[in-house]
Amino acid sequence: MMAGEQRPADDMRAPLAADICQAGRLLIEKRLVAGTWGNVSARAAQNQMSITPSGRPYESLSEQEICCVSLDDGRQTAGRLAPSSEAPLHRAIYCARPDVGAIVHTHSLYASACAVARKSVPPVIEDLIQLAGGEICVAAYALPGTDALAEAAVAALGDRQAVLLANHGAVACGETLREALMIAEVLEKAAQIYILAEQLGGAFALSAADVQIMRDFYVARYRQRQKG
Repeated sequence: MMAGEQRPADDMRAPLAADICQAGRLLIEKRLVAGTWGNVSARAAQNQMSITPSGRPYESLSEQEICCVSLDDGRQTAGRLAPSSEAPLHRAIYCARPDVGAIVHTHSLYASACAVARKSVPPVIEDLIQLAGGEICVAAYALPGTDALAEAAVAALGDRQAVLLANHGAVACGETLREALMIAEVLEKAAQIYILAEQLGGAFALSAADVQIMRDFYVARYRQRQKG
C-alpha cells in the first residue's frame, strides 16, 4: 500500500482510533496541551503504531484521520493525512521498549517549565514514583521531529515511564492509553509540587529503596486492580 493511501475501515487502526481521538480531547480538557500541539499514539497490530495526524485540532479529530506507521521502517501505511511530526520519537520508544503500549506527548505548563530549566523531576511524590518508576530525567536538546530528539528521549527515558524533552515538553508512556494519560497528568502535578517545594526551601527526594518498593507494588498489584 502506498504511503497516505486510505485503508478499509476494519484495518489495524480501527480498535485504537476512537481511543486515540478521545485521548486527544482529554489532553485539551486537562490543559496538558494547547492548540494542535502534542500528540498521541498506541501500539497496533503487525508491528505498527496508530498516531494522531499533524496539525489537526483534537476537538474535531475523527477516527478516519488517525494515521498508521510501520515500526520497522517508519513508513506510513494508513491514513490520508500526514502523521504527527513526532512520529520518529514515538517509533523509537516503541522499538526500544516492548512493554510500552501507548505514548502521550504533552506541553503542560509545569513539566515544560522543568524541561526549559533542564531540571529533572526528582522522586518526591508517591503517585508519580509508583506510576513512572522514579526520577523523570531531561533528554538532551534536539530539534523537534528529528531522529536526534528520538535518540535523546530514549536514552533519558531508560526503564521509566516518562521523560522531559529539553525546552520542549514531556512524554508519558504506559501499557495502555489510559495509563499513559494518567502518567502525563500525574507528572504535571508532580512538577508543580516540586517547583512549589523548591520555593519553600527545597524538595526532599525519597530513597532509591523506597522508590523501588513503591514501583514494584504498583506493577505487581495496583496496575492489575486498575484493569478491572
